[in-house]
Amino acid sequence: MPALVIRGATVVDGTGAPGRVADVAVSDGRIEEIGTGLSGGRVLDATGLVLAPGFIDMHAHSDLALLVEPDHLAKVGQGVTCEVIGQDGLSYAPVDDDTLPVLRKAIAGWNGDPAGFDWNWRSVGEYLDRLDQGIAVNACYLVPQGAVRMLAMGWDDRPPTSAELDRQRELVATGMREGAVGMSSGLTYVPGMYARDDELVELCRVVASFGGFYAPHHRSYGAGALEAYADMVRVSRESGCPLHLAHATMNFGVNRGRAPELLRLLDEAIADGCDISLDTYPYLPGATTLAALLPSWAAEGGPAAALARLADPEIRERIRHTMEVEGSDGCHGVPSEWETIEISGSPEASVIGRTIAELAAESGRPAFEIYCERLIADEFATGILQHVGHEENVQAIMRHPAHTGGSDGLLAPAKPHPRAWGTFPRYLGHYVRELGVLSLEECVSHLTGRAARRLRLADRGLVRPGHHADLVLFDPASVRDTATFAQPRQQAAGIPYVFVGGVEVIGDGRHTGALPGRSLRRSPDGVTR
Repeated sequence: MPALVIRGATVVDGTGAPGRVADVAVSDGRIEEIGTGLSGGRVLDATGLVLAPGFIDMHAHSDLALLVEPDHLAKVGQGVTCEVIGQDGLSYAPVDDDTLPVLRKAIAGWNGDPAGFDWNWRSVGEYLDRLDQGIAVNACYLVPQGAVRMLAMGWDDRPPTSAELDRQRELVATGMREGAVGMSSGLTYVPGMYARDDELVELCRVVASFGGFYAPHHRSYGAGALEAYADMVRVSRESGCPLHLAHATMNFGVNRGRAPELLRLLDEAIADGCDISLDTYPYLPGATTLAALLPSWAAEGGPAAALARLADPEIRERIRHTMEVEGSDGCHGVPSEWETIEISGSPEASVIGRTIAELAAESGRPAFEIYCERLIADEFATGILQHVGHEENVQAIMRHPAHTGGSDGLLAPAKPHPRAWGTFPRYLGHYVRELGVLSLEECVSHLTGRAARRLRLADRGLVRPGHHADLVLFDPASVRDTATFAQPRQQAAGIPYVFVGGVEVIGDGRHTGALPGRSLRRSPDGVTR
C-alpha cells in the first residue's frame, strides 16, 4: 500500500499538457501510480489544488544559506525543491587556504560571512558532501570559473600562461568529476571577467566532455548587451558546450523595448543547431554588490588592492570619471545612475533602503564620494538593488520556449530583493492568473520539466510514475508572492504542501523541520542523480 495518496488534485505534470484531476500515490520517495480511487496509508485531500513537480530554481545564490539555515524557508516555502548554485563564477569550491578568505570577503555582500562558521571543505566534492549532511531542498552545483581562475593565477588582468590554462582545465575537470553539472562565469565580476573568450572556449570544452553546460553572467546587460549575448553564443559554438544564459535580461535605458532583438538572435542560433536555454526572474530591479560596479582595472588584485586605489586621490578621480562619464564595465558600460542604486545590505542600518543619490542630497556631497565612503566603511560588503529593468522586456523573454525560472535570490542582505522569497509564486499569481502572459500549464513546464531537461536530471521534473516525489501543491486562485521591496522576507501565500523525495517539508503552510534534500551530482554517463 502506498505511504501517501494525494487525492483529487489537478495534476499539471510539467510537460505543458492540460491539467487533469487525478490521485497520485507515493511510496519510498517516488511516484508509484497516477489514477483514480487510489488508497494509501495517508490520504491527503487536495481538491481544488494543483499538484505540480517541485519548482527548479535555475539561478540561486544559496551556497551558504543552505548550510547556515538549512530549513531554507525562503525557497521551499515557494515550492522550490531543487536549486542550482555556484553561480556567476564566484562560490566557495574549489578553493585553498589562501583564496577562501579573499572569496569570503569578495562576495560577503551576496551571501554574508557568518561568524564561527565551519569552512571544512576545499574541493567541489567536499562541499557537496557537506550539503548531504542535511538541507531542505536538493541542490546542483556549477564550477565557478572566477574561483578557478583565482586558484590558477590570482586576480591578474592578463591572459593565462600555458601552465595556468592547463591548471584551470584540471580544476574544472576535477569539479565535473566530483559531481558539478556545469560551469558558471561572472563576466562583469573580477577576476572571472579578465578571461578572454578563447580562454572560456578552452574551459567549456572540458565541461562539454563531461556532458555539462555553461551558464554565464555575460559581459554586459546594458550597453553592448546584444554583442555580449552573441559572444556567449560564439563560445558555445566553438566549444561544443550547451549554453544556459543566466538571468537573461535587457536592462538599463539603452535596452528599453529591445527584447525582440535578443530573441531573434537566440532563435537564429537555435535554428542553426545551438543548444541554448535561459532563465529570468519576474521583476524589474536587479541585485548585486556595490563593489561590483567598479571598473575592472580598479578591482584588479582583489578587495585590498581596490581599497588602496580608492585611497589615492589621482586614481580615485580616474575611477570617478570612468564610472560617471565613460561607463564602467562593472556597471555594464552604462554611466552610473546614482538614483537607481539602492543600498540593501550594510552594517550601518540607517543607509539601508536609501539610494546613493538620496544620501548625497542629504549630505550635500557628490554621489561618487558617498559611493566610495560606503565601500570603505563596509569593506566591500555592501549589497544593492539596481532599479534598471523594463516590464515589456521581462514579459517578452519569459514567453520564449527556451525559458526557465531563476530567482537570482540573494538571501543575506538586511533588505534583500523580494525575488529571493517570491519568484515562483509571482510567476503563478501575477503573470499567469492576473496578466495571462503564460497559461498555467505552460508556466509550470518552464519552472519544472524544461529546467530538469537542461540539468539532465534523472527521474525528476515531471509528475510521472517512477519519478522522485519532489512535488508542490498550490491553490491556483490564491497563490501569490507576499514578499515586497519594503518587507521582502515574507513566505508565499497559497502553497500549503511541498514534498522533497516524498517527505513533507511544508505541511499546512508551515515548515515541518524535515531536511530530506541532498546534492544532485552529474554521473559519468552525463545524467544528474
